[in-house]
Amino acid sequence: MRVPSARRFGWPGVGAALFALLIAPATSVATAASSGSLSAQTPLRPEVVSLAFEGNEAFGDRQIASRIVTRETACRSNAILPLCWMGLNFALDRSYLSPGTFADDFVRVYRLYWGAGFREVQVDTTVTRHPDNKAEIVFRIVEGEPHHIVSLTLLGLEEVPSSSVTANLPISVGDRFDFELLEATRDTLLNRLKNTGYARVEVFRNLFIPAGTREAEVEFDIYAGPLARFGEISIEGNADVADAVIRRTLPFQEGTVYSESLRFEAQRNLYSQEIFTHAAIDEVAESPSEAVVPVRVTVNEGDGHRVRAGGGWDTAECFHAESRWSSLNFFGGLRRLVVRGRASNLFTRGLDSSICSGAGTGVFGELNWVVSADFTQPFIFSPRNSFAASLYAERQSLQNVFVRRAVGLNLSIARSIGRASFLTLSYRPQLARLDAAEIFFCTSFLICNPGDIDLLQSANLLSPVGLSLTRDRTNRVVSPTGGYTLLADFEHASDLTGSDFRYDRVLAEATVFFELGERIGLGETLVLAGRLRGGWLGADAFRGLEGDSPGSERRVAHPQKRFYAGGSTSVRGFSENRLGPEVISTQVENLVFPVADDAEPVCAPAEIVALTCDASNLPTGRFFARPTGGSRLVEGSVELRFPILGATLGGAAFVDFGRVHDGTANFSFSDMEFTPGVGLRYATPIGPIRVDIAYHKPESAALQVVTSQIRPFDTETDAPADRLRSGDHTLEWVRLEDLALLGPQVTLRDVSDSFWDLDRFQIHISIGQAF
Repeated sequence: MRVPSARRFGWPGVGAALFALLIAPATSVATAASSGSLSAQTPLRPEVVSLAFEGNEAFGDRQIASRIVTRETACRSNAILPLCWMGLNFALDRSYLSPGTFADDFVRVYRLYWGAGFREVQVDTTVTRHPDNKAEIVFRIVEGEPHHIVSLTLLGLEEVPSSSVTANLPISVGDRFDFELLEATRDTLLNRLKNTGYARVEVFRNLFIPAGTREAEVEFDIYAGPLARFGEISIEGNADVADAVIRRTLPFQEGTVYSESLRFEAQRNLYSQEIFTHAAIDEVAESPSEAVVPVRVTVNEGDGHRVRAGGGWDTAECFHAESRWSSLNFFGGLRRLVVRGRASNLFTRGLDSSICSGAGTGVFGELNWVVSADFTQPFIFSPRNSFAASLYAERQSLQNVFVRRAVGLNLSIARSIGRASFLTLSYRPQLARLDAAEIFFCTSFLICNPGDIDLLQSANLLSPVGLSLTRDRTNRVVSPTGGYTLLADFEHASDLTGSDFRYDRVLAEATVFFELGERIGLGETLVLAGRLRGGWLGADAFRGLEGDSPGSERRVAHPQKRFYAGGSTSVRGFSENRLGPEVISTQVENLVFPVADDAEPVCAPAEIVALTCDASNLPTGRFFARPTGGSRLVEGSVELRFPILGATLGGAAFVDFGRVHDGTANFSFSDMEFTPGVGLRYATPIGPIRVDIAYHKPESAALQVVTSQIRPFDTETDAPADRLRSGDHTLEWVRLEDLALLGPQVTLRDVSDSFWDLDRFQIHISIGQAF
């Protein structure tokens, strides 16, 4: 069936299309709400199995389709495509043809082009009916030549500083004559003038298109009105929070030059105080003068005290739980006090070989905990400034690197330097003791003497001064689809800051998010996300560690400040902290005793003493890998996020890359590790539950071996039980507290060459996006 063409002002064509549909056999009306309804499948209702557009160049198919109501039958989700190919009803979102809706869609397409400057557009439609009550629809479009703007005049800005008002407007001479861009230009002029102090501004638009031409002359007539200032500020709705405190949150006062952006900033300031469940700042209609803008601040207060508790499980921390109590108006003044307790690695001891294998073993898998009290004082000399103090005690482990027990105090002053942009000066002294870090110090800094290691692991002060800049211009707090974030952080610790460890540290990170194409539905969109992170660490001599001569070997960085990579929020092809420099350790008994009844020992005891033992013949399972971190870090990610089942279930395809090293060699792109992967995201109110699986290429690394140093058994000073034993075997040697850093390195390689070797796949389960 051919529907007559609708030309410019194509109302006859619309009528003809409607008439043809009404007289066609087996035609009835279907509303958009009936799509996908099984009860709507009647013999009189044709199903739309194809919807196409031809001749459109200015707008893509999806852009036009988003402006109309008629849809074609489609699969409910790409995840169930095989079921859709089988024609199962529950898998298909069926759509049916409605004459009234189709006629309106014809007009919608025409108006889309007409409003975008295509005043000579022609739109034709073809509806092909099949005997099985199916329909195919084609919109054929002849766009024609668009109208263009040949002049753009702004009147009424003689008394207004216009450079910032007129710069980079959405439309300019030579652009297509587009009504949406004209409205955007008008709104831009209004907003800029209101933010400059002209609260009563009005902008009128005049258009002229000479007959027989495609040339449009555009004129904006601006009435700026007088320069206005904020007038009386009235406050309503507050009960426990005093008027004076609310006034302190406002970035303006009576007499300040009016700005619309200051009003919105004041509203954000109030919302950031969690005690307010509602905040609004409105102009008061009655004003003594056009140059005065009185405002009314309206707030609703919530409960001033809150208790929160929660828990969960992930591959990095096993089971964990947290509870916190908050006072949101502590002794008035919108001061905030939060008391928090958190425990992780719960039940790791019994589950370290199954669902909690990623949380650590031995001392690293024991209970981690932190208790803290955090105090925040807003409004330090300005609403843009705030002071925060935190007192805490904790036991935390960095898997296979160290265990830290610490008490500390964090002090910081933050200043807002723009929307979601902060500059923070901090001082974070802590008294910390390290355990299980002897291999780290021996291999990273060649400090293997027990006395020196005890000094480094005992309670020492780590007291850095920090300066950081953060900027968050994303469009969402959780799972953003657009915008970017920036972080730049610098730390310095020395005698001047009261620190035993001395160092300088720089860390920078940027993330960016792009929405690809058009939104398919609520929460359904393709997002391309990227992250780049880099770090540098320069260590100095540790206070109290005496060496024979000052040198680089005495420069010691706290293991907490070294850089580590790998994990659910890093390079996901590796487990926590496993990308970067590593050493392997083994018990000395594995080297000097036979590993099997019919085997020879790997090394003679004298080779251990001389550090010449070659441990390469020891089975791989007898080694324990220990990350040592590095002083240089480069890592990043590129991730494509896509919907699977609406806004509930999404997927991701990503490539992570990174390298951690000590700066002893020049950076080479070929040394980067690249790990591709895929993942699922299940939406929850606290963020998506994320499951990622990533692949890393076959590994082959020459690693240093660390074991215990030994000496011959002395019958006068040693007890018989001190001798080395393994089963029924005994050696006349004694283990020492010193560590032996063996000279020959051991090269560990993947045993299998198969791509599907499970050891090359890493699974991460956590809450929240990777970045």
